[in-house]
Amino acid sequence: METTKVQRYKRIISGTLCCMLLLVLVAGLETFMLLFKEPSTNKTVSNASATQQLWKPPPATSIPGGEKGNSIVYGQSLIRETAHFLGPKGSVLQISNGMNCQNCHLQAGTKPFGNNYSLVATSYPKFRARSNGVETLYKRISDCFERSLNGKAPDSTSKEMVAIKDYIEWVGSQVPPKEKPLGSGITSLPFLTRAADPAKGSKVYKQQCKSCHGSNGEGVKDDDGIAFIYPPLWGGESYNDAAGLYRLSKFAGYVKYNMPYGTDFNAPVLKDEEAWDLAAFVNSQPRPHKDQSADWKDIKQKPIDFPFGPYADNLTEEQHKFGPFKKNHQ
Repeated sequence: METTKVQRYKRIISGTLCCMLLLVLVAGLETFMLLFKEPSTNKTVSNASATQQLWKPPPATSIPGGEKGNSIVYGQSLIRETAHFLGPKGSVLQISNGMNCQNCHLQAGTKPFGNNYSLVATSYPKFRARSNGVETLYKRISDCFERSLNGKAPDSTSKEMVAIKDYIEWVGSQVPPKEKPLGSGITSLPFLTRAADPAKGSKVYKQQCKSCHGSNGEGVKDDDGIAFIYPPLWGGESYNDAAGLYRLSKFAGYVKYNMPYGTDFNAPVLKDEEAWDLAAFVNSQPRPHKDQSADWKDIKQKPIDFPFGPYADNLTEEQHKFGPFKKNHQ
């Protein structure tokens, strides 16, 4: 009887040890696989920055009542439907090219990584190297009208300008000073080790962009011809060559997490190289020109991908437009 008990205990102990050994082996194998796993070339933001909270715009319920609230709501409408109010057939003024502000600032400036307004409320007034001076938010809005909308800015005292300012400030009102939340603005992609290639970008455009923006980048207008459903990417009705998106780094970062239409940071469609090449193709096409002789008076402050000289280095305009940038400007 005692012998039988001893044998039973031995079997139990032996089985327990075998299970423990198996668990150790499995854990070791998983660790080995993680160490030698091939890194992903198309990480999502949620995987790469799981510990940082993604920025969200304030809820509509936080819009105050009264005159200020009415101004914010009107400003939101102006951002969403700029062309209906301020385009070539605008009901208030005719001062812009027919695009809407939210064609570039997606979801009325509230989409994560969609060129949103999250940082504006705590950033302005601020010094900007492009103008070599301290700029107010009114100046920043004026630049958008004159560059991205290729038009004229509303008067700074106008109901429309004040409303746009009030709305933009409200969008970023819950971001603490000096904080940069995940999802603010536009993502920054790593520089390529080669020049961005318009020919390769043309192929990407045909595969991913042509169905919405047209064979000639002309976009698609609504039935009444007042505004664009899909904005023009080049041509006379598109942004001019002084707009921020004319810089390849801005365009590439913008399309990475937003295009084709419906894309977001959780499931990017374009590889980094495709985003850069697409930027090179689109920004090689004809578009309105704006005099920029007053910009970047301190040429040492020019961004590496600003495509107009003079420069503080010996690179050509073509190199500054298409790269490669990596060896020259980390």
